[in-house]
Amino acid sequence: MKVLLMKFREAALSVLPVMLIVVITFFTPVSDLTVTELLVFLATCVMLVVGVGLFNLGADLAMSPMGEHVGVGLSKTGKPLLLLSVCFAMGLLITVAEPDLSVLAGQVSEMVDGTVLIIAVGAGVGLFLLISVVRTLKNNPLPQLITFFYFALFAVVAVLITRGKGGFTALAFDSGGVTTGPITVPFIMALGIGISSTVGKHKNAENNFGSIALCSVGPILAVVIIGILANGSVTYALPDYSLGADVFGIFFGTLLHTMGEVAFALALISVFFFILQFTLLKLPVKKILQILLGIAYTFVGLVIFMTAVKMGFMPVGFKLGKALASAESPVLLVVFGLIIGMATVLAEPAIHVLNKQVEQITDGTVSRKSMMVALCIGVGVSIALSMIRMIFDFSVLYYLIPGYIISLGLSLMVPGIYTAIAFDSGGVASGPLTSSFILPLAIGACVVLQGEGKIPEDAFGIVAMVAMTPLIAIQLLGFKATLKESIIRRRVMSRMLDADDEQIIEFI
Repeated sequence: MKVLLMKFREAALSVLPVMLIVVITFFTPVSDLTVTELLVFLATCVMLVVGVGLFNLGADLAMSPMGEHVGVGLSKTGKPLLLLSVCFAMGLLITVAEPDLSVLAGQVSEMVDGTVLIIAVGAGVGLFLLISVVRTLKNNPLPQLITFFYFALFAVVAVLITRGKGGFTALAFDSGGVTTGPITVPFIMALGIGISSTVGKHKNAENNFGSIALCSVGPILAVVIIGILANGSVTYALPDYSLGADVFGIFFGTLLHTMGEVAFALALISVFFFILQFTLLKLPVKKILQILLGIAYTFVGLVIFMTAVKMGFMPVGFKLGKALASAESPVLLVVFGLIIGMATVLAEPAIHVLNKQVEQITDGTVSRKSMMVALCIGVGVSIALSMIRMIFDFSVLYYLIPGYIISLGLSLMVPGIYTAIAFDSGGVASGPLTSSFILPLAIGACVVLQGEGKIPEDAFGIVAMVAMTPLIAIQLLGFKATLKESIIRRRVMSRMLDADDEQIIEFI
């Protein structure tokens, strides 16, 4: 109970900034939120605290241990083909089960069958999870691998644009963030840690990270290829973001739908894990009971969390975006984007899982606090830049291409551990709260600034920006640490030389 209360406290501190920003905005002339919408939002903030707290406890008890045990167990078999086959299958199944992926499928339903898209994206994640495992086994450096795949990715994007399918670009890059959601992240990260911890001579901290980074490439590549092969262009039907008169009816409908989505997702992972438990892992009963309890916490936490963001955060995000854009003050829109971006990342559930694992694996060298500061700055800047792009109506590639060039350049200048953490952080930061609050905020602003027809080009891409800017922010953190270490080393060497000089003078 003490641990659970601590989780609730952490969650409350994370959600509080977003809640305060919305409440303060409500009392300004800019806002057009109704009292009902504000009350529903406040109620869902309480739900968010409960959901994030339960989810984080569930991740500690079940999701992370399950992934780590699978990684360790499969690695110890000494059968690489079995390890790679299971990892591909798990990457595919976990992605297919991610609730946010169905939203992506709805955006291109007129051009390609939703089932085909979901399977293609899942296969992309499975393939790149397999590549990540090979990298860990072979101890291949992540920066070179990431550089190769992103250059190949941009080459394929160039083909997409030359065929007049540029509208797919923002959607494709958004998919990389959407598919690495709260169910996928703890499991895949722990799977990588489990494999890395048993590969003998190749053990190093860098190999514990990078799986999420590589798995984010697969969905982007899959959607780009689908865009090249598909007929027509991206179409978008603006959803109804209003709460409606029957608030309780909508709430229970959303709750039941979310329960089905989360149950399906967790069932796939759990069934796969227990098959491996009975055939390979043979964990003690006490550990299995702990995992079962953790799965229950994860289920309840995710259901509450997802229901809260769908019910309260999506309508509020959309109306705030419209209101801010209608104020005809570009500076206000950009500054609000910066502030709300910094606040939103605090409430992403998987962020806390990542930060905890980073601090543990690096023995405190990279602290939770420094990680959170870097992520807040990175995500805040990404939302501000996205608002500028929306105001002036230009392609997201004007940000993504130089952004990734800077990211890949920094990867050659900082220790590999920072690069691996940075690229994983990008996928984690663009979680469900980003797609359910920040994206509706951007859509609302785009409706006013550029019209509904420009939503695929101007509003989409904001999730991709959230996934990109932490790469630069955290690697700059690594660059700063490296520079500081270099200065300290030089000072120590200088003092040693001075001491030697004094001894020589005394001797003479």
